[in-house]
Amino acid sequence: MSDDALPRIYLARHGETEWAITGQHTGLTDIPLTDRGRRNAQSLGKRLDGLKFDAVLTSPLIRARQTCDLAGFGGLAQPDPDLVEWAYGDYEGLRTVDIRKERPDWRSFRDGFPGGESIEEISARADRVVADLRAIDGNVLVFSHGHFLRFLAARWLNLPPIEARLFVLTTASLSILGYEHNRTEPAIRLWNDDRHTQE
Repeated sequence: MSDDALPRIYLARHGETEWAITGQHTGLTDIPLTDRGRRNAQSLGKRLDGLKFDAVLTSPLIRARQTCDLAGFGGLAQPDPDLVEWAYGDYEGLRTVDIRKERPDWRSFRDGFPGGESIEEISARADRVVADLRAIDGNVLVFSHGHFLRFLAARWLNLPPIEARLFVLTTASLSILGYEHNRTEPAIRLWNDDRHTQE
């Protein structure tokens, strides 16, 4: 089987929000896209134009749903609660620079978030999504969030959860998970491509 015949998982991070601009941790706080976020979601739709998907999945949070809708896939999308962002607990709405005033050595992917979802819990969610995606015999489009998609990539590759720290994502970016040679060799085919968002 050629690489091109193997299924691909297209990952779309939601567009810009006000908290993305300020650098605040946005977990389950349900805030909408900015005007620029809406424009970039539309540009993402143009980037995906002409591609066919056997399934479209979205986080139920508004910033992901708006991105999905504006990209032109709202009528096809199924909400999946496992695709929501990391629950940041006591650090919801805080910036990393503010957290490190109290905890100078704090690292999110190593230390997690007090009062929030543990690294083990978000990794287990990512594992469930990986299993669901691998059960679909075809291409899938997923709309979700920066930190969760980073865990998804790490677990797709069978890496330890802490290695999610290596997969940086910008808003409205497109990435593709897939395989090399066969389904026993998971791979990243594209990562954090945001050329369509340049203004």
